[in-house]
Order: sequence, then structure tokens, then C-alpha cells
Amino acid sequence: MINKIKIPSLLTDFYSHFEKAGFKAYLVGGAVRDIFLKKEASDWDVATNATPQDVIKLFKFVVPTGIEHGTVTVHFMGEEIEVTTFRTEAGYSDGRHPDSINYAATIEEDLARRDFTMNAIAVNLADGKIVDPYDGRKDIAKKMIRTVGVAHERFMEDGLRPVRAIRFACKLGFSIEKLTYKELFEDSIHQKVRSISVERFRDEFTKILSAEKPSIGLKLLEETGILPIFIPEFTICRGCIQSDYRAFHKFDVLDHLFYACDGAPANKLNVRLAAFFHDIGKPVVKQIKTQTVLDGDKNDGSTKEIGTITFYNHESAGEKITREILIRLKFPNAVVNDVCHLVKEHMFHYESNWTDGAVRRFLVRVKPECLEDLYDLRLSDMYGMYNEKVDVRYSESVKLLNELQDRIKDVMDNQNALSLKDLAVNGKILMENGIPAGKQLGLILNELFSCVLEDPELNTKEKLLEIALKLYDKMKSQA
Repeated sequence: MINKIKIPSLLTDFYSHFEKAGFKAYLVGGAVRDIFLKKEASDWDVATNATPQDVIKLFKFVVPTGIEHGTVTVHFMGEEIEVTTFRTEAGYSDGRHPDSINYAATIEEDLARRDFTMNAIAVNLADGKIVDPYDGRKDIAKKMIRTVGVAHERFMEDGLRPVRAIRFACKLGFSIEKLTYKELFEDSIHQKVRSISVERFRDEFTKILSAEKPSIGLKLLEETGILPIFIPEFTICRGCIQSDYRAFHKFDVLDHLFYACDGAPANKLNVRLAAFFHDIGKPVVKQIKTQTVLDGDKNDGSTKEIGTITFYNHESAGEKITREILIRLKFPNAVVNDVCHLVKEHMFHYESNWTDGAVRRFLVRVKPECLEDLYDLRLSDMYGMYNEKVDVRYSESVKLLNELQDRIKDVMDNQNALSLKDLAVNGKILMENGIPAGKQLGLILNELFSCVLEDPELNTKEKLLEIALKLYDKMKSQA
């Protein structure tokens, strides 16, 4: 096993500032792990025996990002390098933050506080020599996640560590070592997990969703009992059968949602979130309608009962549940609104016989900026039905989806009116022509908009004024 690696020139130049001042510095964290995984490292974390105050003196541009924990961020040659003083941590009475942080004398003491062996490796920036007291390189080679020391003690120190173990397993394609894995099911560990902030869980959850195959991490969260701690609404999705004699679905609702995430683009968080939530309303609206039909397997006229499963309006129920969860997890408002919009609109059913007016009304209802995400969500929904990449290029569903895209493009290219502000008249013009401000004015504007959606050629000042005045006269006569 190699005991030395070549240091990138950027870090060699960075280390020279420490060397001149008589300090030690080591590359640590994910970058070291990536090097041994033969991945391109990009985020640089450095551990040093220099204090934050020392580091501030060594470099021109230093941001005290976590100075209370001994961490600062140095802006160096166009890169941001996080620098943390060697430290030890004692006691985690709240399961989140160390009760005390003490600076340590050696890199070995610093590595002893870290969570997993694969993260407890350091590279001396002076000569490239590897410091690996817990055989992290061997675990990386075996694709194994193992805690530094006793798993129970490590997890009881910080309630986020069990979630991180699952995230690493999902993102890296690693397995979790037997004793480490066993601790993920313990009630006492779950109590510590409950103590972490929702923001910390949300950030790990988001990283799981960005994995190549998020279903791996999502299933681990479910089977270990960690998912229900933060998102209990998914519990009733397990065992909620969708398949009836029509064989539309192969999986229950929860597995379908897991696999739909796999089918969504990894670089689109909103689509991954929408894929995860899009059918969460199904269990609360599920109905089974029984009907008597002729038994096709027999020729004696006998009958049998079959059940038809329905989930009417599950998209509306799901939108409400999704909003509650995303707000609870403190996602940004823009993310909440866009994901909920996708969940609410994911059941659109386009047919070739739609009129041009119907296409324009669809475009008004569905935000134009969300259209591409909505198409991606529809494809991920198809993927989640069978958990496999099928060649959907020639399927009827995708054919119709492509046709709708083409028709929407025509609408956009023709600059059709798609909002009230696109009308050739506005409230001011209507008032100047004798229609007073008030409720009736708003109703008339909305009616004009409906007319233009149906027939864009009506969108001229003269034609709309004529329609508006007739509508106003009719309203007065009915008052």
C-alpha cells in the first residue's frame, strides 16, 4: 500500500505559508477520500496546529466561517480552502454540538475525533506522507463504512452521524460495516438523531437525493427507522398497493416513489423532490370499487368480483402534504412553491384532440418556467412504475408528450396572450370607456382573457372593447 502521494501545486504553495511560520498542515476530509477513490478532488480541507488567529495573520483574505470551532476559510489563488486547528471534542450532551472543544497537539489526536475511518486519513502537505491510524485506506478499498472506534459511542456523540453513514453509503456505493449498521436500528441512537436540527437532516437528505441512485439511501432511511423521525407521512405509503387487474403499477406507493427518484435528473433537485413526493397523497384518497363481471376463464356464464383501485385527486392531497413537509424541513420558499406546483400538476393528461385553446389554457395553468421540469417528472414517474430504464422513445405516452411540447413551442413562438398583462386592453382603458372600477371590471377582464385564449385574433383593442361593453351591459341588466 502506498505511503505517499503527490501534492497538487496549489496546496504546495498554500503550505509554504505555514512552513515559513513554523506550522504543520495536513490535507484531510473528503478530498483525501476522493484521491484514494481515484476521483478528482475539489474541496480542500486542511488541518493545522496553527490557531485561527495565526492563520488570519498568514493570509490576506480569511473569512471566520466557524472560528468558534477553530475553523476559518482562506481565499487563496481563486480557491476557498477551509482550515481547522487540530482539536479534540468532549461530551455531546445535546447530541448535536460538543460541550467543549480543545486544541490538540497532533494530527493523530485530531483524526481520533472523526466519524468514519475513510474520513480519518490525513496527508502531510510537507512531504505527501499519509497518516492513516484507523486503516481507512483498507476500508475504502473494501468499499466499507466503519466508525472510528466503537460505533455506539460515535453515534451517541452526534445524532447526524447515522444519517451521514447512510448518505455516504448511497453516494459512494459503499456498504455499512456489520456492527456499525446494527447501531442504526437502536432506540438510543434514534433519540440522538431526533435531537439534530431539521436543517442538518435536510442538508443530508438533499445530498442523498443528488446521488446517482437515491433509492439506496431512501430505503436505508426507511428500514433503519430514521425516515419516519423526520417525514412520518411516508409510513402509510408502505404497503399501499396500486396494482389491480389493469397492472398499471408493479410496486406499492413507497417503492414507486423511491424508484421515481432514480429516474429523475440528478442535477435537478426540484424534480428529484417532486418525484419523491408526487404520489404521497395516494394513501389518503385510495378507494377500491368492486364490480361483478363475467368470469372469462369459464364458459358457463358464471361471474366474479374484481376490484378497481382509484386515487382520485391524489395530486391535490399530495400538494398539501408536500407543502407541510417542505416547510417543516425549512426548504427555501421558492423550492417549496415550485415542487408543490409540480406535484399538483403532474397528472395532466394530454390528447391529440386538444384544441389550440386547450393548449393555451394548459400553458396558463402550468408555469412556463416549470414545463421542462414537469416533463422530466412525467418521465421519472414512468421509470418508477417498473424500476428500469425502458426505451420510451416510441411509447405512446412519450409520443404525446413530445407532441405537446411542439404545440407549446408554437404557442410561445406566436407570442399568444398568456396573462392579463398581454391583453390589448387593461383596466384603465376599460374605465376610460365607461366601465367603473370594481368587482365587475375584474370579471370582465378575466372573461376577455378567456376569449383571447380561445381565439387569439380577438386580442385587439377594438374587438376587446366591443366584447367588454356588451358584457358590462349584460351585467347591468341582470343586476
